[in-house]
Amino acid sequence: MSIKKSGSAVWQGGIKDGKGTVSTQSGVLQNVSYSFAKRFEGEAGSNPEELIGAAHASCYSMALSLILGEAGLTAERIATEAQVALEEVEGGFAITAIHLDTVAKIPGADEAAFQDAADKAKEGCPVSKLFNAEITLQAKLEG
Repeated sequence: MSIKKSGSAVWQGGIKDGKGTVSTQSGVLQNVSYSFAKRFEGEAGSNPEELIGAAHASCYSMALSLILGEAGLTAERIATEAQVALEEVEGGFAITAIHLDTVAKIPGADEAAFQDAADKAKEGCPVSKLFNAEITLQAKLEG
């Protein structure tokens, strides 16, 4: 099976004075603006790193749900945040690390089973497999 989805971006102008828009095939994002200031100077608005973080967090949460299901467990809630580190390196900038922080409420799960599933999801998530960056995880099971 092969599934293809797309996102697109349009950029106009120079790197510091230019601006762009980003859209998704589904239309969830439609001409959302991004710019140098939004990416590097803390101006409010979207940027590639937050979009990557959202993609990774959602993919990881789904992967964890799958692995829990295979173990006969169903989560009431999985909440994941992906913190994406963009750093200046030799030759420009690179995403050097992603830290996943997940909190899950899973009736009947014990800590060992949860941590095992959390680690398997980190390794097995398709978005995790995409990155050359170090990917770390902190997983917390709620009572």
